[in-house]
Amino acid sequence: MTNPSDSNASREQFGIWLGMLARQWRAEVDRRLSPFILTEARWIILFRLSTADHDLTQKELARVAGVQGPTLVRTLDWLEEKGLIERREVPDDRRAKTVHLTERAEPALRQIQAVIQGVRAQIFADVSDEELEQCLAVFKKIGRQFDAFAGSAEDRDMVIVGQGKK
Repeated sequence: MTNPSDSNASREQFGIWLGMLARQWRAEVDRRLSPFILTEARWIILFRLSTADHDLTQKELARVAGVQGPTLVRTLDWLEEKGLIERREVPDDRRAKTVHLTERAEPALRQIQAVIQGVRAQIFADVSDEELEQCLAVFKKIGRQFDAFAGSAEDRDMVIVGQGKK
């Protein structure tokens, strides 16, 4: 039988561990991508665009990337300056713009994917597929609890790297 105090301690540590691992993941990927001058804020935009099943407006892209509009604009300015994306006016709404990857973005995406695969290989070297599936099942269960007060499941699912819109 589980000791209730152990359960409380685990729940208290959950957020600490989740935040710490997210920061470590981001820092390691950013470190490995530094030769390409790509931070998570930049490469996540490229990934969101590459996995979307339709043209994303800047507003949609900000939502699925989990950033505020002004932050996204600065990131898009940088990516556009490097020739990785282009913005196009929406014919029915001159205020809105869609964001598109350029041909130049394809090699950058392949490099990013290779770096991230390398990080994953190292991080998950001692984690079995079963353990990872259990972890993901818990994350999804917790995510469903957030749906009740923090947004829709579609928003959360679109934020997952490489998943695209379901």
